[in-house]
Amino acid sequence: MPYSIMLDAGHGGTDPGAVSGGRQEKDDTLRLTLAIGEILQNSGLDVEYTRTTDVYETPYQKAMEANEAGVDYFVSIHRNSSPMENQYMGVESLVYDLSGIKYEMAQNINAQLETVGFVNLGVKARPNLVVLRRTRMPAVLVEVGFINSETDNRLFDQNFDAIARAIADGILETLNVESAEQRPQQYGYRVQVGAYRNSVYAERMLRELTEQDFPAYIDDSGQYDRVQVGNYRTLDEAVQMEQRLKRAGYPTVIVSVSAN
Repeated sequence: MPYSIMLDAGHGGTDPGAVSGGRQEKDDTLRLTLAIGEILQNSGLDVEYTRTTDVYETPYQKAMEANEAGVDYFVSIHRNSSPMENQYMGVESLVYDLSGIKYEMAQNINAQLETVGFVNLGVKARPNLVVLRRTRMPAVLVEVGFINSETDNRLFDQNFDAIARAIADGILETLNVESAEQRPQQYGYRVQVGAYRNSVYAERMLRELTEQDFPAYIDDSGQYDRVQVGNYRTLDEAVQMEQRLKRAGYPTVIVSVSAN
């Protein structure tokens, strides 16, 4: 079973978000979110959205929607703003606290956006934000440049496809998932923690692992539901994860897989 992710286009409907001239945050975020989602879907992720049109939901509604969907990850796309025009520029990502896979994902997204040309303002903890506090899965909020910065807007407009690719690559890198452009990879390695006839037991193990920030998922392509962690290019990477899982008390076996 592939990783699942809910993408949130910030604001919407009666809430335009940050505004600069005739530019509204809600429009930039929706366009970018849909582009990111297409890349992730093409790379094998199960993608859901809080919105695909110009509608408004409260942050609490968005968090509850993600919880009810039972997705593995939540990423919210925004644009920043400053008190004065052209006062600041750059990208930053926000997480509930600076730990776990959400922090790693935020760092990877920022690093990828830096390669596009944005100033990297780092990752910050924002435990008061509803979409980070009330979501049950690892969650990241990405501020893709300042909407009242001429430099950032020029980057956003001229490098739109590269920005969508950068954010998607930051997510895929964290999950050790090959992007569609990187395929085919003939072989890879995963760490298997269990194989179950009963899917209830597999789901229980999956929840236990993801709550500890292990990038786990269920492969249900065969007779058994196999709970596996990662998708590593090299055996050394898989061994490192296997050692982490063993220290946490899990039985493990490294399996070699062929790319489809």
